Amino acid sequence: MPHGVFLLFAKGKRPSVGDIKDFVASNPVVSLVHDPSADAPIRLASNHGEPVAEEGLLDQSANEVSWVELLREGLAFDLNGLAPGDGFAVPNVEHLFDLKEQPGTARFEALHLAPGYHLAGGERTMPVARGLIALACDLVQHFAGIEAIAWPPSKSASSRQYFESVTTAWLGGGPFPALGLTAFRQTFDGALQSVGLDFWLDQELRIEPPLSTDKVAATRLGVRLINQLMIVGGVEGSERIVAPDGSRLVLRPSRNGKFIRVWRE
Repeated sequence: MPHGVFLLFAKGKRPSVGDIKDFVASNPVVSLVHDPSADAPIRLASNHGEPVAEEGLLDQSANEVSWVELLREGLAFDLNGLAPGDGFAVPNVEHLFDLKEQPGTARFEALHLAPGYHLAGGERTMPVARGLIALACDLVQHFAGIEAIAWPPSKSASSRQYFESVTTAWLGGGPFPALGLTAFRQTFDGALQSVGLDFWLDQELRIEPPLSTDKVAATRLGVRLINQLMIVGGVEGSERIVAPDGSRLVLRPSRNGKFIRVWRE
């Protein structure tokens, strides 16, 4: 699974390095720390009257790089797929939020925003993950051409309006966007199981039948539970809580520790 977030543009609408420089100039919390296109200027020498690039210097086509490194609040992130280079294909998406149809490669191409090399191994820590989402939100607010955002851990894609709304609220102290940065699917035995929560907590939530029979009610419960789990950091032992309808629920890790199972007491 690739780390990072994908910003989906209509084909031919991806920004260039120059557009990113304009974005940085208008955003006081973001800086451009590495622009490979500026590593070496292009100077031409003469070879019997024919202009050629000086030895050791990049030619024009090689100088058209497709990535930059951005710094936001002390954390570095790589933005790849800039024009005029190749964009990224749309990743596999199974869950849609505020989108009427599946985003596909026939219409879209993507930029990929991911933690930089120096953050390798820390991609799933909360400061890095929040910084990544915050920078993605900054980009969404600046570039009107971003039509959707794909988040691989939950195999989900959200509209720009939805993504900006739920992530801005979360980053400002509101509830975790369980519908977007996680998702839900129904299992073969009728349980309702989260998708992508393991990115954040190393565990998935599993609401067992018959509690999961009403999918809408079970999803609402799952959203509430995920928000609480993100606050407390998961479940290590058996716990009992009171559901919104007043019933008592049991939360208990599965034997392999990969799931947090939920049922009525």
